[in-house]
This record gives sequence, C-alpha cells and structure tokens, in this order.
Amino acid sequence: MRIRPFWTQALLDAAALVVAVAAASMVSFGTPFPWQFEARIWPLLLIMLGGLIAAEGMGAWLLIGGPQRPSYGRALAVAFMILATTSLMLIATRVYFSRSFISWAMVFFVIGAFAHRAWLRRHPWTEAMILITGEKALVEDLRATSSAQILDVVDPSSEVGLDPPGRRVVLGVDFRSALSDRMAQYVSSCTLAGLDVRPLSGIYELHTGRIPVLAPAEGWEMSMPMLRTVPYLAGKRVFDVLAVLVTAPITLVLAAVTAIVIRFGSSGPVVFRQARVGKGGKPFIQYKFRSMWHDPGRNGASFTSRDDERVVPVARILRRFRLDELPQLWNVIKGDLSLVGPRPEQVEFVDRFNRTIPFYSQRHLIRPGITGWAQVNYGYADGEEDTIQKLAYDLFYVKHMSPWLDLEILGRSCWTVLSGFGAR
Repeated sequence: MRIRPFWTQALLDAAALVVAVAAASMVSFGTPFPWQFEARIWPLLLIMLGGLIAAEGMGAWLLIGGPQRPSYGRALAVAFMILATTSLMLIATRVYFSRSFISWAMVFFVIGAFAHRAWLRRHPWTEAMILITGEKALVEDLRATSSAQILDVVDPSSEVGLDPPGRRVVLGVDFRSALSDRMAQYVSSCTLAGLDVRPLSGIYELHTGRIPVLAPAEGWEMSMPMLRTVPYLAGKRVFDVLAVLVTAPITLVLAAVTAIVIRFGSSGPVVFRQARVGKGGKPFIQYKFRSMWHDPGRNGASFTSRDDERVVPVARILRRFRLDELPQLWNVIKGDLSLVGPRPEQVEFVDRFNRTIPFYSQRHLIRPGITGWAQVNYGYADGEEDTIQKLAYDLFYVKHMSPWLDLEILGRSCWTVLSGFGAR
C-alpha cells in the first residue's frame, strides 16, 4: 500500500508534463503539437520524458519515509532532475532544442505538479493499524499525523486473546517491549498467516519522517544503514561544490548588499566567526554575517529567542530570509559543511547534549549542512526539549540520506526561506 500513492503522484506528474509540453509549444511555436512546427523535436521530447522517468524511478528506488503528505519540494526536485537530465543529454547528443520551449515547459510543469499535489493534500493517504506498545508518546505522535489511522493500542504484556487484523490493517509491534506469551504467539501467528506485521519503529519513521529516539539500543543502528550511501557521498560533495560555483554570480551580489547593510547598520565586524562541531565531532570555524550587536565581553553559548533584543533591527529582515548565512557557502567550498545535513551546533551545547541526550553524537556521523531535514520540518530549537525533537529528524536523515531526499530538502528550503519559517 505504501507505494501506491507514490505511483499516483508519478502518473499525475506524467500528465502534468504532457500538458506542460502542449502549453509551452503554444507559447513558443503557436501550436499545441510541437512536431507540427519542428519535426526534429522528437528526440528532445523523448529526452524530457526520460528525465521524468529517471526522476520518478529514483523516487521509487530511494523511497524514504513512505508516501508522506505530497510535497511541493519533491515537485521542485522532479522538475530539477528533468531539467538536469535534459541539459546533460543535449550536451552529449547535440540534438535540436529550443531554450524558450524548454523553459516554458518547466514553468508549466511546476505549476501542474503543484496543482495536483494541492489536490492530493486535500485527500490524504491513510493506513489503518493496530499497535502493540506501551510507549504512549510514540502513539500520540502517530495520532497527530494525517496518514496513520490507529484502530487499537494493545498492552504488550496483555494475556487477552485478539482477533486477527484485517488484510488491509497493519500490525505494528514494539519489539523493544517484553511481550507476554499470549501476545508473542499472536504476533507469530499473524506473521505465519502472511499478515502485514511491522516493527513499530519502521511505522513511526514511515508516517512521521522521524526516528523514534527511544528505539535505538546500541547506536550502530544509525551507522550501519550508511554503508549503502557510501557511493553517494563523493557525488554529494561534487554536487555541493558545483552548486555553490554555479550560483556564485547571484550569491556574491546578495552577499555584497548584505555586507553593506551590516557595515552601516551597526558597529563591529561584518563577518561573525564561531566554533561549531562538524563531522566526527571535530570543531571548525563557521562564518556568518553578524546580525547581533557587537559585544566582545559576552561569554558562553546561548539560544536565540523570538524577538531577541541582541539582534540588530536592520538585520531582522536579513535573518528572516537567511541572508546572514551566505558566508557559510565558503564553509561548503572548504569541506566543513554540505548544502544538506544536520545543522552544526555550538561546542558548548554539543558537550552538554552528548551527556544529557541519548544518541546525540550520532548526528555527527556525516558532514553537517546549511539546511536539513529538521530545519524544513521543525524550525528553530531554543532549548533541550526542542533539540530532542530535532534530533529525531536529524537521525532520520542520517539513516535515509539519499540524492532524492537531498533534492526534496533543497526544494522545501526554498519555501522555508520565502516564508520565513523557523527564523529567529
């Protein structure tokens, strides 16, 4: 069942591309059938179709967290992959192409992909389930989602006989709990009968996009899945560097304007330097445009609160649109940061959280990022409780890191920046 909603989105994406091609053809050639204007356009159309198939195929292969609420970020990721595949194939084959046609096709495709996702979000996918667990917090998190339909919650130590769940009902079992003999026999019987029996931790990841922090037992459960992502890490690094270099003409102009605003908005250095913890727990110097009043005598790490008085008034708009973070692109070039990954934390906070939050150090298995899964889902953390919630998202990313997830995060980050979500 988890793959069916994904293919619904894929088919609707295909329909959106067909409509986009017809609309782009009308704008560029004056006819909805581009081959009537230029017979040599067939290879270009096939290349664009191949890009869509590659994007959707990668989405199915790297399906992470299951078909969650249809994401506009994922729509942007599909559009990016179609455009990237088309560009690379055009360079390699030198077939006929029209810049106007391709540009308009991508614009109309994004509009169509957004439109059908908006419709799907009004008709969410749901999965019925019976849970065997004593973890009330995990159950409440699942109840809060739009896709988990919890029919019953059973105590793992119960000796009460249960009827078998229906064919379309998932039995979620918390295998960390001690099952009574009766309950263990029930779970075993459901498994032998071919019913859908899954670990509660997997169901939780599927529907919430988080790792249940209570579930890991040793810590290696986070690092073992990374073995499959090792081939991706080199490509991820190349993509980071190329993306920074390609966007440099825009980011350098924005950085120059931001630097001027900071320079004349308050006294003190334009660039703020601070030690953060990176991959493997090693510290590095992170660069940001200074957005707070310069106070050389201030000591100690502290969270930024909403309407923090330390923030320079003129810099509030810069922080809202994350322009103060532009110098971190230099950290990406240096290899301290990736574009996507868990956000690097201050050294003092890391030392504290390593002592007080289980498995906190697991987020340092990979290179930290400018944006991340936690940032687009949760926003800013201003205390230990929020940090635990964000850790659940960070661990999910560490376990499921993939090109598809990175593209989705980058796409959703665009909306995060425009909306100001989580800004302080």
